[in-house]
This record gives sequence, C-alpha cells and structure tokens, in this order.
Amino acid sequence: MRTASILFGVSVFALVLLAAAVVLLAAAEWPRLAARLGADAFATRRRARRKARLRVIRTPPDESDEFARSVQRDLAALPTIDPRDADKRR
Repeated sequence: MRTASILFGVSVFALVLLAAAVVLLAAAEWPRLAARLGADAFATRRRARRKARLRVIRTPPDESDEFARSVQRDLAALPTIDPRDADKRR
C-alpha cells in the first residue's frame, strides 16, 4: 500500500507541473496565437478573400481617352474663385 500512495503524490505533482508548463507555454506564445486566432486575423482573412475576388477590367484605349477628355471638360467647366477677384469686389 505504501508504494501506491507515493505514486499518487508523484502523479499529482507531475500533473501540476504539466499544467504549469502548458500555462507558461501559452503565455509565451500568446502574441503569435492572437495573431492567428484573434479578431484582427479574422478581419485580415476576410479582407484577403474579398481582394482575391477582385478583377482588373481593361478598357480599349479610345474609351479611356474619351473619358480623360470628358473629365478635362468637366474640370474646365467648374466655377473657380480667384482670391484676387474677391479683393477687387470689396
């Protein structure tokens, strides 16, 4: 009977040491674990999935030139305020 009680005490001590080692390992590796399993990692993976579905659509050169001319026309038609004109009105 005496040998069984000694082994029981050793096994409890071994389990406590094992639990302490697991806690210590988790604490040491927490930054890496949080980077892989945390909310930021989830958002990063979700963003990567969305970006993977994006496609680049190429337009023929004549359409892009027409668009550039349209933008230039629109910019030229915008009203502008020149500070020198504002001083002349006063």
